[in-house]
Amino acid sequence: VQLQASGGGLVQAGGSLRLSCAAIGGTFRDYVVGWFRQAPGKGREFVAAIRWNSRHTYYADSVKGRSTTSRDNANKSVNLEMNSLKPEDTAVYYCAASRTIIVSSYRSESGYAYWGQGTLVTVSS
Repeated sequence: VQLQASGGGLVQAGGSLRLSCAAIGGTFRDYVVGWFRQAPGKGREFVAAIRWNSRHTYYADSVKGRSTTSRDNANKSVNLEMNSLKPEDTAVYYCAASRTIIVSSYRSESGYAYWGQGTLVTVSS
């Protein structure tokens, strides 16, 4: 499956943003879709994940309570809504997907076979 992430932009601290990850030419049925981010000068880190079939979600401690990932059946996409944004949330956000990933690997980028191109989120103070 090909992935296309969108929705990034510039937002003030305390604001909200919704990112979307679309499945191009397919669907996310039977997939786990993960969100990762990479801040300038840092490695890629896990943000959130959702198992499409069960809608079970998983979050990094850094965004738990401020972010929600959900599936959008109509648009065959997965959304990541982020609230109370902080300057430290500034990063390129990537979505990734896998049909074979196991739960213990959800937070690891190596568990995902397919990646989108990334969308930049900039949070100004």
